[in-house]
Amino acid sequence: MEKQLYEVKHTSIQSILSWDDSEEIAIPEIQRPFVWNSAQVRDFIDSLYSRYPVGYLITWLTPNIRLKDGNISIGKKILIDGQQRVIAILAALAGKQIITKDYLQKRIHISFHPGDESFEVRNAATQKSQEWIEDISIVFDPKVSILNIVNNYCSKNTEMDKDEIFIRIDRLKNILNNQLGLIELKSELKIDTVTEIFVRINSKGVSLNTSDFVMSKMAANELYGGHLLRKCIDYFCNLAVRPESYNDLSQDGNFKNTKYFDAMVWLKNEREDLYDPSYTDMLRVIFTTEFKRGRLSDLVALLSGRNFDTRSFEESIAENTFERLKNSVFHFMNETNFNRFIMILRSSGFITSSMIRSKNTANFAYILYLTLREQNVEDAKIESLVRRWFVMSILTARYTGSSESVFDSDIRLISESGVETTLKNIENAELSHTFWEVGLPLSLDTSVASSPYFNVFLASQVKANDKGFLSRDLTVQVLLEGQSNIHHVYPKKYLQNNGFMKSSYNQIANYVVMQSEINIGISAKPPNVYFSKVVEQCNNGTLHFGGISDSQQLNENLKSHCIPVGMENNTENNYEEFLNERRKLISYKIRDYYKTL
Repeated sequence: MEKQLYEVKHTSIQSILSWDDSEEIAIPEIQRPFVWNSAQVRDFIDSLYSRYPVGYLITWLTPNIRLKDGNISIGKKILIDGQQRVIAILAALAGKQIITKDYLQKRIHISFHPGDESFEVRNAATQKSQEWIEDISIVFDPKVSILNIVNNYCSKNTEMDKDEIFIRIDRLKNILNNQLGLIELKSELKIDTVTEIFVRINSKGVSLNTSDFVMSKMAANELYGGHLLRKCIDYFCNLAVRPESYNDLSQDGNFKNTKYFDAMVWLKNEREDLYDPSYTDMLRVIFTTEFKRGRLSDLVALLSGRNFDTRSFEESIAENTFERLKNSVFHFMNETNFNRFIMILRSSGFITSSMIRSKNTANFAYILYLTLREQNVEDAKIESLVRRWFVMSILTARYTGSSESVFDSDIRLISESGVETTLKNIENAELSHTFWEVGLPLSLDTSVASSPYFNVFLASQVKANDKGFLSRDLTVQVLLEGQSNIHHVYPKKYLQNNGFMKSSYNQIANYVVMQSEINIGISAKPPNVYFSKVVEQCNNGTLHFGGISDSQQLNENLKSHCIPVGMENNTENNYEEFLNERRKLISYKIRDYYKTL
């Protein structure tokens, strides 16, 4: 008979509070930002009071693990779906603090009006009025009797019917007996199956993120410090984005006294935003670097103590996994490592976060950097290999789509053959002569302004220290670090006036980095008109567009922007020819740039 791998049952609100008190359930979201606002908590409590159905919770049992002394450690329940509802219950009924999206600790106080049986988020009016119980958590405090609450309330509201008030406050407290649906998934289920169950049951069709499973597994294991490791990952990612939150995070006394906190203090003065990892990014990097595996589902299994050979669960594997993750997270957070990696990205010409469209290209580049550092490879070689791998990944769209499987394959190839050999094999297969002559020009035939190929072109200009289009002094880098400096070679208005559609005039091969004042001067002039003026200003010195007054400087400037020769003769009739020629020139520039990395 086939074993049932889940059970559908019911549980009470009281049981949920008991699970939290006994730490029988891992509710990691208590330690992470709560996304509901106070009004949503109020409405949820109102629904419970009205006995409305509020959906199912889904829990996943962590496996029992055999301890070193032969005893069995009983696994906890991990809350897979229903975090917001459970936290709302703990916040409103038990008075637990939540953490806001800004990582600030706060209480959510829900007030109750027994007279008209309404709920409100506590405010100045409910605090001032005697008709409101300003915080319902007092009703659920086991040390406080309902009779005392009723007597106290009625002494301040003598016109109220005492029996009616008792009935309504008692009904409020009886929320504890409300039943919620519970789907309890067994530990034997694989993570893919758990995810599929979640998606099919959840009416919103929201996909589960494997990194959430990992974070939940960490939070559930205090024996090996998983709860602190999870906080470390969360807090580092938050500080990387919001250094100003340092003072708020430092209020977490238990965490502040850990080595984790010491390792991230440097972020409080960090303003670089080129690579701000999310907790998913950080997990991918630390796991793949340390375990040479690319699938986070494997980490879920290892954190549970999974022995892939015997298919059993062993404490020693879980313990070893946590220890290795701790070591890896310190390497990730190391100020020298992190800043040198950022320096490598910047030295590749990628100077703004908007130029890095795929976070996974940066993630694997950091994996590569940490791996090479671990192997004590010389710094200059590390920089070159990481730069080339990073740009190669963008040009080949290597980590778009099923990135986990490619991560897994790449790290295994690197472990077996080394970085240089693996990279050379990829270059021979995917960056061949055909790619530069045909593949890349075809990829440049797009009107998507965020094209990764165009960003590589911009990076090539930054690395070459090119000046802006028709600029004598301002570099592409300076202009990119400003705003709104991407403009059209063939003016948009000119092409619109000649019947061209948006998908045509917004081709990326029609874009250049240009000072706004030069663009304003060009306005809607045809290329043959304004290019002729530029040529003229190099002959007689009268400036029309930009500050270039030397023919050699002009030729160098146009070449650096891959502008075909003869633009002073071009009209709308030459536009398609211009696009095709410039795509080839851009491709060749990127090819030459790649060779310098």
